[in-house]
Parts: sequence; structure tokens; C-alpha cells
Amino acid sequence: MSSELTKARSQINKVGTLLKQAKPLPAVSALHEAIGAVLRTPLMKSEKEEFSKLITDAVLLLNGDRNLRKVYPLILDYTPGKEKELADTLVTLLGELQATAVEEAKDIMADMAQRIASGLAEGKGLLEEKRFEEAKQSLEKLAREFPRDADLRARIAELFISGELYEEAFSYLDEAINLSPDQIHHYNRIGIVLRKLHKYDIAERYFMRAVEFAKSDPNLYFNLGRVYLDWQRWDKAEKASRLALRLSPSFVEAHKLLNFVLKKQGKEPEPIS
Repeated sequence: MSSELTKARSQINKVGTLLKQAKPLPAVSALHEAIGAVLRTPLMKSEKEEFSKLITDAVLLLNGDRNLRKVYPLILDYTPGKEKELADTLVTLLGELQATAVEEAKDIMADMAQRIASGLAEGKGLLEEKRFEEAKQSLEKLAREFPRDADLRARIAELFISGELYEEAFSYLDEAINLSPDQIHHYNRIGIVLRKLHKYDIAERYFMRAVEFAKSDPNLYFNLGRVYLDWQRWDKAEKASRLALRLSPSFVEAHKLLNFVLKKQGKEPEPIS
């Protein structure tokens, strides 16, 4: 038996397992692909009999599946030798299942968005009422519900920033960066938080990580310069502001930063172009 037919047999045998896992779409897809292989391959009599039996059993499983019946109430019909007709019917069934899957995905996404919005609103309300411990617990629970959502962690961090809970904001921004290290705005926000906490050396390290992803972002160097400004590292602040201006010569705030640190070093300010 060819490798293609071996694979086809394996696919048909997976139909029952996939249905037990409530996965009708992969189950139908597996049977459709297997029938395609059978149709493409010249079969000996014994192979025809074997695959007719396998396909018959798979069709019976599909017809008896409650999840599938909800989407496609028609009974699948199969007669040995009529594999092409069954394949055509399965194409129609796959279209129905895919459309249903899209709608279900939309519903799931809408539910998730609503849950996130409600959770953030609850946390915001608790913070505004100065019920900080309750807010922390509520927002932590929300974050655990969506363990891979970097944007959610950034939004939670913003709430903590507004409540001046910078340690908590730092923790969530750190998680956001680890989940999405290429999102530069997270670095800028964590830099602000670390400046508030006077953890300038840590802020510097985060900005150095950000440079890997955004070497040509003038705002990145400007915000790094703000860190150096608060840290009173005038020479480094000068260098960072010059890098920002090299990338964006009309960056007025970077010019102001440069002239401020030049003055601090006893140097002549430079005219703003």
C-alpha cells in the first residue's frame, strides 16, 4: 500500500477521535482529504473493499454526531463506488462548518472583549475609590483569564499609573514586554514608571532592549534622554537627545532637552531650527 493510502487510512481512523473531542470540522476535513487520496490512487480489489468499509464507518459516525447535526441536519449518503459524490457533499458540509466556526469565533471574541471591558471598568472604579487591595485582586484575576494578552496588561498598567501605583504598573508592563517585545510603546510607558520609581538604571536597560526593535524611533531616544535627565547624567542625556534630533531634526522637545543639558554642562545652547 502506498504512503498516500496509509495516510488516508490514518485520517479516516481519526474521524471518531475528533468527533469525541467535539471537533467536527477537522473530522470532516480528514475524511474529505482521505477520500481525495483514494480517488487519486488506483486500488486493488482488497483495498477498495477496505476503504469502502472505513468510509462507511466514518460516515455513520458523522451522521450520529450531535454537534454536526446542529450545523448540518441532512444525513450523509454513501454507497461504495460513489466516493466522488460523497466528496462533493463533504465540500458543502465543510463550507457550513467553516461559516459556523467563523461566527462562533466572532461570538467568543465579543465575549472576551466584553469581559475585558467590564473587568477594567471594575478595576478602575475600585482604584478611584482608593480600594487598592480589591483593585489589585480584581485586575490580577482578569489578567489570569487572558494569560497571553499583552495589550490587556498594558491597559491594566495604565490604570495603576493613574492611581500612582507604580510598582504594580511596572509589573504588568514587564509582562507585556515579555509577551510582545517588539511593541515600542510599552518600553516608553515602563520608562515613565521607572522614572517615577527613581529606578533609572533599570529604565536604561529596558530602553537598550527597545533599541533592538526601533533603532530609528526618535521618541525612544528622547524618552531615554528624559531618564538621563532625571538621573542627572547630563552627558548621556545630551547624547540621547542628539540621537533623537539626528532622526528627527524638527523634534522641538528634543531640542529643548538638548539645550537644557548643554546648559547644565556649561555649554552653549544650540539654536532650534
